[in-house]
Amino acid sequence: MLDKYLDINPEVADSIITGKAVVALESTIISHGMPYPQNVETARKVENIVRSKGAIPATIAILNGKLKVGLNEKELEYLGKANDVAKVSRRDIPFIVGKGLNGATTVASTMIIAEMAGVKVFVTGGIGGVHRNAQQTFDISADLTELARTNVAVVCAGAKSILDLGLTLEYLETQGVPVVGYGTDELPAFYTRKSGFKLVHRSDTVAEIAKMVKTKFDLNLKGGLVIANPIPEEYAMDFDYINGAIETALGEAKDQDISGKDTTPFLLAYIKKITEGKSLDANIQLVFNNAKVGAELAVELTKL
Repeated sequence: MLDKYLDINPEVADSIITGKAVVALESTIISHGMPYPQNVETARKVENIVRSKGAIPATIAILNGKLKVGLNEKELEYLGKANDVAKVSRRDIPFIVGKGLNGATTVASTMIIAEMAGVKVFVTGGIGGVHRNAQQTFDISADLTELARTNVAVVCAGAKSILDLGLTLEYLETQGVPVVGYGTDELPAFYTRKSGFKLVHRSDTVAEIAKMVKTKFDLNLKGGLVIANPIPEEYAMDFDYINGAIETALGEAKDQDISGKDTTPFLLAYIKKITEGKSLDANIQLVFNNAKVGAELAVELTKL
């Protein structure tokens, strides 16, 4: 049944069948996260980093209604340039696929398609979460519920710092989603290495994390895991500086009545403007770092 909808790149398909390491990558960062050509250049560098660590990259998107697992150069270029690419989460998949449209996948939809294809490790920048003032707006990312039900390990630099990180951790705990800090006792906050929120679990080796991931899946404990990997020190932004920029951006979003799925893209773009591009530079570097760790994790899993 899935063959009708799923189009797995031959290299990726062969790697899955033969038990080689594969890393899923999202496409929202290409179509909605950065300007062209920086978006395509970054996507290519991320794929190259994954390859350099011994794994096969599988960038995921929806093209002409097909769930694509692994994109070629032409497809990456199209995603970077096109204006007709929708931002697709779980709720949008039937619509985009059914109408034969194009879509860039978020964390949630990338996890879904990765699991369909049999890919167990996914690398992104930062997961979504509980938005600030969610007690009034009920604005909670679908990423969190997806983590509770889809069996994929997600390597990220924590949750985006524009969110309510405390409530995000509480939500993940309620849903039974393990959050392990890689070399840290504190939840990373995307642009910065610290957030003020302590983590219950920490691991200092990828091999140890791989054992935990395998154990969870072997025990059939439904849902994914969050591997919280801090941005490298040399690229991290000052905690007070970036939080000041975030507060300013949040105020502007409120003034402009920005809400729902438009909130995160607006805030990230506005923070980039305030920081004169420094936030985007940090974003790119943390994705590169996550790609390294994600590829190492995928390789370790193949050994178990």
